[in-house]
Amino acid sequence: MPEPIIKIVILSSPITRGENSITEIKVQKPTAGQLRGVSLTSLLQMEVTDLCKVLPRITQPTLTDDEINRLDIADLTQIGAEVVGFLLPKEAATGFLTA
Repeated sequence: MPEPIIKIVILSSPITRGENSITEIKVQKPTAGQLRGVSLTSLLQMEVTDLCKVLPRITQPTLTDDEINRLDIADLTQIGAEVVGFLLPKEAATGFLTA
């Protein structure tokens, strides 16, 4: 099985979990099974409801619903952009996050 593709997102507003502070999130390219129950179109449009369903399945550390709901909007947008980048064909994704 090939190694999973992972992107690291540095949070502008760290998440507090107990006594620890989470400053970066690893986002793994989702498999078809991890996208169960969500619309690909909604993810491509970064619909918050569907992002909230998928993120616990593809983040390390695994984000809880409460942590996702408390994310700074800039951090959610950055994580969402990585998810969208995973869904695009390589040709379309080449300039997506660098434009």
